[in-house]
Amino acid sequence: MILLDPDLDPDSRPRSRAVAPDAVWGRTSLPRAERLPTPRALARFLAQAQAAVRLRGEVNVLLTTDRAIRRLNRRFRGKDKPTDVLSFPATDFVQDQKKNQERGDLAISVETARKQAAEQGHALTCELQVLMLHGLLHLAGYDHESDDGRMARREHQLRARLGLPLGLIERAVRSPGKATADPSTPLRVAQDDKPRGKRTESGGDRKTPTRSGRP
Repeated sequence: MILLDPDLDPDSRPRSRAVAPDAVWGRTSLPRAERLPTPRALARFLAQAQAAVRLRGEVNVLLTTDRAIRRLNRRFRGKDKPTDVLSFPATDFVQDQKKNQERGDLAISVETARKQAAEQGHALTCELQVLMLHGLLHLAGYDHESDDGRMARREHQLRARLGLPLGLIERAVRSPGKATADPSTPLRVAQDDKPRGKRTESGGDRKTPTRSGRP
């Protein structure tokens, strides 16, 4: 499910709270490449990316502001700065049970995503998709901070399959000075491309984010 922070403005400019949230996708003076995609378009990509990652269960994606994601980053990771994406896995999950069980949440800063899209020379839609894929891999159990490059290889495989440009980890390796992910931390893709980690009984609690895209 795609969720929109009511404080998020498509132009990143002050706007009356009287404007309905749905108007965010219909009213903007930004160039097309910088505009937010529709929730329906993002939901389609989310389903496609989940299938590619082989991640079953419901995932919520919150599109939010730098200010809000900074609060989350400070609270859960002890880092008092904005980031691009945070992943909040559900603490418990049962495989092969109800299809709609929650698997976790992603929070993405649209403001940071827009800046990174401009740096990379592609549209905001593309950057949001890159961030969603990165976050989904974390929800699937991958962690580029503690493996031997497996998440990097898996992200490379899937972003190519999904028609996306460089992933966050690849960017960090190629341009350390402008890294959005820690260059020394890719993740898990053994021969079967499956992450390690155990799943227990189901539940909806969240734990500390496994990782953000930026260090």
